[in-house]
Amino acid sequence: MKERTPFLWRIRQRNAMSVLLVYTLAASATFADTSTAPEHSLDAPHSMHIIIKMIGPVTQTTDLQIICVLKHNPAGDQYIQAMKDLNDKLGGLLSSLRDRSQFIGDPGETLLFTPPANSITPSRILLIGVGEESKLTLDSLRFAGRIAAREAVRLNVAHVSFAPTLRDQGSSRIDVADGDAAIVEQFLLAYDTEKRLQAEGLSPNDDLRDLTIEAGPKFFDSAIKKVTPAIASAAEQINQREAAPYHAVGIAK
Repeated sequence: MKERTPFLWRIRQRNAMSVLLVYTLAASATFADTSTAPEHSLDAPHSMHIIIKMIGPVTQTTDLQIICVLKHNPAGDQYIQAMKDLNDKLGGLLSSLRDRSQFIGDPGETLLFTPPANSITPSRILLIGVGEESKLTLDSLRFAGRIAAREAVRLNVAHVSFAPTLRDQGSSRIDVADGDAAIVEQFLLAYDTEKRLQAEGLSPNDDLRDLTIEAGPKFFDSAIKKVTPAIASAAEQINQREAAPYHAVGIAK
């Protein structure tokens, strides 16, 4: 028994290590599976869903991934965390465009492109300029939210994801959750206008189903807290809008 005990103990130890290894590999696989990323879905007007999701733009599966971009700084743009990961995965595409002054990032400037093959998961990327960091306000992001809605309708996509990425460009001027709320409210208001135009036959019908706001772990809970009342605010404003058609019926030709 004295000779067998250490032997049996070694077997048990090896078995325990094997189980631990299997568990660790399984946990790693689960973490890598972006379908398990924490998310919170909220109902919005026009049967849309606003989703707050703890994920970055590189691994989000979506028809259209939107990124806010600060105005190019000739002294050097900052690429931190999610923005660096995105630029790296795109083979330096973002930095090339900006360093060559071919996408400046002026307020309202847009650029749509298809990511290189085998780089990131979104089908298309839309860059929206928000201007100089020193002049950045919530109105800058409200403007971006309206642009995002109209571009999503123009492209007739079903799933849109938005990552403001301002912290990832070195700006802490705007609270992240406040920025998310401003974007969502104006996105919904602009989308309501589009739906009214469609109802009057003035614009092609679209099939927009959801808008996902991507939030890092530090900002996930606060984004939910701020976006929830922003949706309610948009819904209230929509309900108060004039219902009369935009154009007079029977206009003489």
